[in-house]
Amino acid sequence: MIVGVGEILKKAKDGGYAVGAFNVVNMETVQAILQAASEVRSPVILQVTEKTMDYSGGRNIFHIIKNTAEFYYPEVPVGIHLDHGKSFEVVQRAVEIGFDSVMYDGSRREYEDNLAMTKKVVEFCQENFAGKVSVQAELGSVPYLGEVNMNDNEWEKYMTDPGQAEEFVKETGISALAVAIGNAHGFAKERKEPDYARLEMINKLVDIPLILHGASDWENGRVKEVIKRGICCFNVDTATRMAFINNIMVALKDEGGGSFDMRRLLGNAREAIKEVVKTKMKYFGSDGKI
Repeated sequence: MIVGVGEILKKAKDGGYAVGAFNVVNMETVQAILQAASEVRSPVILQVTEKTMDYSGGRNIFHIIKNTAEFYYPEVPVGIHLDHGKSFEVVQRAVEIGFDSVMYDGSRREYEDNLAMTKKVVEFCQENFAGKVSVQAELGSVPYLGEVNMNDNEWEKYMTDPGQAEEFVKETGISALAVAIGNAHGFAKERKEPDYARLEMINKLVDIPLILHGASDWENGRVKEVIKRGICCFNVDTATRMAFINNIMVALKDEGGGSFDMRRLLGNAREAIKEVVKTKMKYFGSDGKI
């Protein structure tokens, strides 16, 4: 069943566990994640990027998620979220399609610009959708591969400033905040150790759900430490992509490229994603929370 992302995050925050927000690009990725959620009885967030909306069609991918959830997994609480909306227009497009949760990502802008545009997004959602749309923002900078060449002594300027976070949340009225504590997207090099003290301070100063991006390679030890300090949602994309692509590549190699049954190839890759997602949900502590 489709439920509000805000509701899913609140329950996770109050319950002391985290949920996974998994990126989807097509029917197979949607099915894999929802099958995993059903099998381990976990709430889940399925998220879509601007590139995926362009690739699949925004309304199309939204309704693939909605229909699959409602027709086949009515017992699973499913939230639908726009991930990394980089402009007001992308956010507007998503909420008009039906997304009840959006991320405006102004993290590459100057602080004042990020603040101003995030306020504009929140005001738009409040005025036009009666406060039914949750807005996530990012403060600090969670890097991508090739974006920066970071050594450990450079991390300070990329991480979320706790005092600034307090001000940002009060000024904008956002529903959730993505934080930078040494985490990184994809294959970008992370800080040797997350800045747990920084996260703890942010959690004390703001009373909204905290989100961790770039969490595909986070294992159980780190996961537990940041959940204790306020993280209630982990974004996962690279781990599921790797599972899907690697499965198909191995199958084609083993069969010498002779397989023409797309259903079997995609079905097996779907199973590979499902197993990764189930493992993540158990790490996050969301299994058994339905």
